[in-house]
Amino acid sequence: MGLEQTIIDATKDIFVNMIMMGATPGTPYQGKGEALIDSVTGMINLAGSHSGLLAIHLPTQAALEVSGSFLDLEIEELDDDVLDSIGELANMLAGNIKAELDPTGSSIQLSIPTTMHGDQYNIERIAGTSSLCVPFYLDDGDFVIELQLT
Repeated sequence: MGLEQTIIDATKDIFVNMIMMGATPGTPYQGKGEALIDSVTGMINLAGSHSGLLAIHLPTQAALEVSGSFLDLEIEELDDDVLDSIGELANMLAGNIKAELDPTGSSIQLSIPTTMHGDQYNIERIAGTSSLCVPFYLDDGDFVIELQLT
């Protein structure tokens, strides 16, 4: 299975089984470091035989909805619970990517999750990587999974 399909399958599975939401994939594209507006990003760095990062970018309102469903809480504002849950979501997705790239689990290491949020920011592409972005659509907003990989 290719990385594009791994991202799609893992995201759909995690959203249906852990978050109790359907996520419909859109057409993948090559990322160019687009500006993220009023967003939350969860990231995991990969190192070893393949290096790069896996990120999930969500508009703040979608992050609140996803986190609330994931934690089974009513969440109305961006707080540590939201950031932690988006970081954990990135971690679960990165684990699926690692399993596809490194079936033995010994040649790729994953970092701990990092989250960021803001009114406007960019995630620059790491030199020497390609950037695969897969958009997903929810009832309450859209989000993008980005994989930068050497």
